[in-house]
Amino acid sequence: MNIQRRMATAVMLFCLGLLAGSPAQATEGGGGAYPNGAEDFMSGAVPPPGTYFINYFNYYSAGRFNDKNGDRAPVPFDLNVYANVFRVIHITDLKVLGGFWGMHIFIPLLKMDVHASPGGSGSKEGLGDIIVDPVILSWHGKNWHLVTGVDIYCPTGSFDRNRVANLGRNYWTFEPIVAGTYVTDSGFDVSAKFMYDINTRNTDTDYRSGQEFHVDYTVAQRIGSFSLGAGGYYYQQTTEDKTTGPVNYGKGMAVSLGPQIKYDHKNMSFLFKYYFELETKNRPQGDSLWAKFVYAF
Repeated sequence: MNIQRRMATAVMLFCLGLLAGSPAQATEGGGGAYPNGAEDFMSGAVPPPGTYFINYFNYYSAGRFNDKNGDRAPVPFDLNVYANVFRVIHITDLKVLGGFWGMHIFIPLLKMDVHASPGGSGSKEGLGDIIVDPVILSWHGKNWHLVTGVDIYCPTGSFDRNRVANLGRNYWTFEPIVAGTYVTDSGFDVSAKFMYDINTRNTDTDYRSGQEFHVDYTVAQRIGSFSLGAGGYYYQQTTEDKTTGPVNYGKGMAVSLGPQIKYDHKNMSFLFKYYFELETKNRPQGDSLWAKFVYAF
């Protein structure tokens, strides 16, 4: 599998949900199934029983790919990915182990443009990999919130091993999640969402990506209807990739940070954030712009 196609797939996958001395890349495509940085304010605070709609918009742009030392690899490319992800959450009033039982689904629509030399160019748009979780459990205290579940990434996006731009990974990912929020009476919010990805084998390429740990984090202060803060993510691949031949790509790592703002109005919220990837290894390095709309029915 050539390096340009792997890099292209990696950057696309960062933008779902919906997330790198030789130019090697960790995990197939160089990236994970989850769009790192997708969650932010009050990420451990699942809303009360009811139905909710969230629309995520993400634009990711990268012009470099880093090697195992975090240095720019000598492979020119330019990638731009747009993602619009629809999420529906339903929280029931039933309790399991003392926590409210809920479920959700993510439906991602993607557009990807890649220009790499000597790998070629490509453009693709359409449906990405759908994410479902039928069992979400959430608990709430006076100043704390906790949620857990297992998100399942389904290989619904199109994939062709000979294509530069792919909208799916062509394998399943199972992602246990634990997220928590602590918020003071004055509105100071500390939140983190911890995830661990277990990937199945890509049957078209006979390649199994390694397991991955990652966390989205936020520190913020609520002021009236606004919340202001900073957030980002940390990603670390924990096991080596596996295939029929030798694998020596190394493990991926990434860390990012950036400002974010949220405005609440009645039963709606509007959020904007911009994340800078400060360091990556065996992965692309770029910046991402996020916008999010939340509506409570």
